[in-house]
Amino acid sequence: MKIKEICCIGAGYVGGPTMAVIALKCPHIRVTVVDINADRIAAWNADDLDQLPVYEPGLKEVVAEARGRNLFFSTDVEGAIERSEMIFMAVNTPTKTYGEGKGMAADLTYVEKCAREIARVATTDKIVVEKSTLPVRTAEKIKEVLEGSGNGVSFEVLSNPEFLAEGTAIQDLFKSDRVLIGGDESPSGQEALQALVSIYENWIPREKIVTTNVWSSELSKLASNAMLAQRVSSINSLSALCEQTGADVYEVAHAMGLDSRIGPKFLKASVGFGGSCFQKDILNLVYLCRFYGLEEVAEYWHQVVKINDYQKKRFSTKIINTLNGTVNQKKIAFLGWAFKKDTNDTRESAAIYVADQLLEEGAEVHVYDPMVSESRIREDIRMWNEYNGNDPNEKLARIVVHNTPEEATRDAFGAAILTEWDAFASYDWENLTQHMIRPVKLFDGRNILPENLNSNTKLQIYRIGKAH
Repeated sequence: MKIKEICCIGAGYVGGPTMAVIALKCPHIRVTVVDINADRIAAWNADDLDQLPVYEPGLKEVVAEARGRNLFFSTDVEGAIERSEMIFMAVNTPTKTYGEGKGMAADLTYVEKCAREIARVATTDKIVVEKSTLPVRTAEKIKEVLEGSGNGVSFEVLSNPEFLAEGTAIQDLFKSDRVLIGGDESPSGQEALQALVSIYENWIPREKIVTTNVWSSELSKLASNAMLAQRVSSINSLSALCEQTGADVYEVAHAMGLDSRIGPKFLKASVGFGGSCFQKDILNLVYLCRFYGLEEVAEYWHQVVKINDYQKKRFSTKIINTLNGTVNQKKIAFLGWAFKKDTNDTRESAAIYVADQLLEEGAEVHVYDPMVSESRIREDIRMWNEYNGNDPNEKLARIVVHNTPEEATRDAFGAAILTEWDAFASYDWENLTQHMIRPVKLFDGRNILPENLNSNTKLQIYRIGKAH
């Protein structure tokens, strides 16, 4: 089966970049990305490529080359579904905030709506590809919805989870460690699977395209994120011990990483992991384990999230204790709000949690991030407090967003680094902090400050995983 036209439902962090690269590498295939959010589609179509709704290094160059040639962004969901032989589902699957599984299970509302829309519109056979991160056996439910349309259309459902790291997503797509595709073992299922394999083969070596059954593919995504997050929580738990004993967590991590069985990746201590995947996927894994009666397994993975929450709480407590036990009516500068560098994504960012803890104690939080808008920062605080049953307005009055780090740090009692932007590591910190309250207190939540700053007695630096 040779695919001539693809559509992707969902123009977010996964759908937009993934489809842009497929269009770039497969100029013979027409790729349409659709979304019901007209503002988002307008941003993808903007003449100014710096206004794309997703920031990723290299993304605007890919969009510039493919857009208008064989890459299109549209709100015409029905038209794109009808024209396409293959449909990717890249819609949001947040953690449930209601009912059974609240706070842990994946909310499949958008996935089901997407499947029902495909079933309603389709008049020819379709291959439907799960791109969103989904619980095991979701493909089965999707196929039930699709086959219940009564239109006499045949559907094959594939699982093709994304393994993108935000900030390096374009390079991850260009040179993937592996592309995972799960399909039904029936002849028609295998034919659909090979159709997707043939698309990726345009730029990915065949030996890196791994094919499995659908259930293995779905679980592999959850398991991969859980293992990566486990490493982060493990090194962060050791950072607390290092601070108490005088050990240096970076020296410990370096020594551990030299063991070929362990390796150095994901052993960088920090204020905690964030992003759209790690916490959501682990909680989903916990819920699935409990659903199948595996309580001990569920509790094991739940500890990964608990340690991550503990680390964020520990960092905010360190700030409060260092500032004489109170931050009430004190200005605290936040350098960075995105959950990691080279992205404007703030979902589950440690900065949100730490800021809320300080605001709860009466602080004024002044934020500078080179890529995150003021509206996004304020919305994060509002949503966090409403989710936890609090009135956000009083705290929002004490959040101030600045256009420069100098404005954010002026007259501050302390500055906390919450995102590891490369520029922060190369700042002239003595000059930047000269208008802060003396002696200057810097809280290095991402361990990026130069070591030689410690030689200046006017700069008191508090780092994750180092005794003070």
